[in-house]
Amino acid sequence: MKSRLFLVRHGPTHAKSMVGWSDLPAALSDTAALARLEAALPPEALVVSSDLIRAVDTASAIQGRRRRLPHQADLREIHFGAWELRSWKEIDAEDPARIRAYWETPGDSTPPGGESWNQVCARVNTAIDTLLQAHLGQDLVIVGHFGQILTQIQRAGGLSAAAAFSHRIDNLSVSEVQYGPEGWTSGALNQIL
Repeated sequence: MKSRLFLVRHGPTHAKSMVGWSDLPAALSDTAALARLEAALPPEALVVSSDLIRAVDTASAIQGRRRRLPHQADLREIHFGAWELRSWKEIDAEDPARIRAYWETPGDSTPPGGESWNQVCARVNTAIDTLLQAHLGQDLVIVGHFGQILTQIQRAGGLSAAAAFSHRIDNLSVSEVQYGPEGWTSGALNQIL
């Protein structure tokens, strides 16, 4: 049985810094965009989100009549540790080699006190696999974050981490991946409705 995953990025926070585990709210005033997104998603899909308020509130805004699953902490954004809520420019001035390694050759490099790309992938993949096992053959709307969505694009496309990072993931976009007997496949990515 095939499951389709509709990966929705939360509404914008308007922060000009790295926002990972900080619980910033989303700006959800674009009700027309939210209505278009809600209408485009499968009506029988289950809805789940990260436990961060920007994802929770976005999920509530597009849920419609769909059944809601409990929030999942393991669907959170990248944990940026000491880089949290700081700008690239600010961090680059202090630790240019580390920040460039993290974004340009993602893998085992970590922000101080944060998690590596490989750790993000392991965390999110486990959460997604658990959801798939519990709801095999059902469509899932998963409302989350830039990094969390990229983990699944990387997995479904069989991409390197660097290739996954080349994808743009806009706020209130939806990216589709599927999992079935043949394994993972990618559908349309970063759709703005």
